[in-house]
Amino acid sequence: MLGMSTMQAKKQTVTSPNGRIVATLDDKDHLTLSVSLDGETLMKPSKIGITTTKKEIGNKVSLKAGKSQQRKDTITAPFYRQKSFNVSYTENTFDLGNRFSIVVRAYNDGVAYRFATTETAETVVKKETAAYNFGKERTAWLSYTTNDEKPYAMAFQNIYDVTTLDTAESKIAFLPATVDCGKAKMTLLESDVWNYPCMFVKADGDCLKADIAPYPKKMEYYPWRHMSYVAEGEDYIAKSTGARNYPWRIMAVTEKDTEMPVNNLVYALATPNKIGDTSWIRPGKVAWDWWNDWNLRGVDFETGINYDTYKYYIDFASKNGIEYVVLDEGWYNSKEGDIMNPIEAIQFEKLLQYAKSKNVGIVLWAVFNVMDENLETICKHYAAKGIKGFKVDFMDRNDQTAVEMVERLADCCAKNHLLLDLHGIYTPVGLNRTYPNVLNYESVFGMEESRWTTPDHDMPLYDVTFPYTRMMAGQVDFTPGAMRNGTKNDWKAIYTKPISMGTRCHQLACYIVQDSPFTMLADTPTNYERETECTNFICGLPVVFDATKILQGEMGKYIVTLRKKGQKWYMAGQTNWDGREVELSFDFLPKGKTYNVTLFKDGVNAGHDAEDYKVEHLKVNKDSKITVKMASGGGFAMTME
Repeated sequence: MLGMSTMQAKKQTVTSPNGRIVATLDDKDHLTLSVSLDGETLMKPSKIGITTTKKEIGNKVSLKAGKSQQRKDTITAPFYRQKSFNVSYTENTFDLGNRFSIVVRAYNDGVAYRFATTETAETVVKKETAAYNFGKERTAWLSYTTNDEKPYAMAFQNIYDVTTLDTAESKIAFLPATVDCGKAKMTLLESDVWNYPCMFVKADGDCLKADIAPYPKKMEYYPWRHMSYVAEGEDYIAKSTGARNYPWRIMAVTEKDTEMPVNNLVYALATPNKIGDTSWIRPGKVAWDWWNDWNLRGVDFETGINYDTYKYYIDFASKNGIEYVVLDEGWYNSKEGDIMNPIEAIQFEKLLQYAKSKNVGIVLWAVFNVMDENLETICKHYAAKGIKGFKVDFMDRNDQTAVEMVERLADCCAKNHLLLDLHGIYTPVGLNRTYPNVLNYESVFGMEESRWTTPDHDMPLYDVTFPYTRMMAGQVDFTPGAMRNGTKNDWKAIYTKPISMGTRCHQLACYIVQDSPFTMLADTPTNYERETECTNFICGLPVVFDATKILQGEMGKYIVTLRKKGQKWYMAGQTNWDGREVELSFDFLPKGKTYNVTLFKDGVNAGHDAEDYKVEHLKVNKDSKITVKMASGGGFAMTME
């Protein structure tokens, strides 16, 4: 039942349909929001507001509540972690005066709010206030900027600092940010960000305070890749004309860590599908060139960015039912931004015809601003040639003009039936619901990092942390599939012949644990051809599933994920550098039916040789239980059919 105070009181509440989560607005002195679960405070009264050049929204307001509404929605979700899902929430809109309002929703798994204005003239936003007050001793998981000199300019890829708020570094962190509030964890996210910058947060004593990139005033180019960057910012963060909604600010509430990877609030709060028919969008796997440095062994031609090398990748993809090959950086002169003229060595037209004859789609790498500067021409030109989409890279910012660029790109590609894989990009904010041709995002400390990182950047730890946090926002292009694997003691960074941290089965598990409808096979085709058992397993997995559930896990320790596609089931687990045993129950299976299981698990010597694995074939039913041992940095993966 919705709890609502009298109009004389300062506080207004919105209560979730199950009655457990309460969002409280208080207009005493300054507008604040607090969140509680079963009467226990998770987030203390926290200042929120918007300051424009003309108004300070949130200071000395008098809340006027509208009519409370309870709603239930069934959301169709193509290429997401499940085909569809249901949400229910209570919503109320509060008039703040000055042609501004705030909409508050309380879901059974979180709270969201957004500001809105009916202003018809131009609105220039100087700042957005958000000081989320959790208490200084609360533990938080924060991914800081990787650029101390220009903190707003980065690839949104970093490991997590697990810290109390009062001891956190004095750096901005990109979302999601998770805080352990005692009774539950709260994760800060955002959705439906249109013509507006995304939010960073910065620890400040008891709070995580909003920090937002300024609106660009002056742009310049780096001498490589023709990549643009912000040379100077304005003294405001956003501007727009006319009535508008501002982004949803989300506080996802999870009592169990296993609820985190399947929290759907970012997707649920995004603008629904704008493109209509999605039947032309084809998710799939990708034979990828860049991570393996175009290395092929035993061939009779010089490998590199040339026709013969890509012909080999296409043959490998065709033979293994892999839908796509990406031509990564180098297929055009990226220093000059000359995207309309492929280099001669790849014999572009001939290569496209060959790929078509093998039923393999070609996806082209490009730099964001290079695409944007001639967007319609580029999309029409390459769509007419049969290109299936673009992997767009190096945005490295999230100010308003960056967000607008991504919106233009998604829209133009959709109109030309081109899919998108977004790299060097800010954390997903629900655009993949609005434009389902946006199949994947990077914004993850993915396996590319193993080419140059250091052992203190603990990737097995990260691999069992980000599914609980980052994956709440949307799918990830982690680029897994390494066939060269290292233990904690013997791993080292090798740029030209990279090795993953952790075991072979840890890599196989990525394809089930991670939401990734457009996913790479990152290693070289000739390595996969020598490892046919693992390759056949990867290539036989779906990339889009009907249902997803986390069976076991604890953030930063391990995860066990269950997926279903049609009548088949898929399960995988990963652990950090701590080896562990997990008991697996199959009580989710239908009664009276026996399934054949193919199980890939760490070999008995995987702690010494990370490439050691064993395959077992079992029969299981609803009453079955088995124990699987994961080695240090290990994992397992299985199919049930």
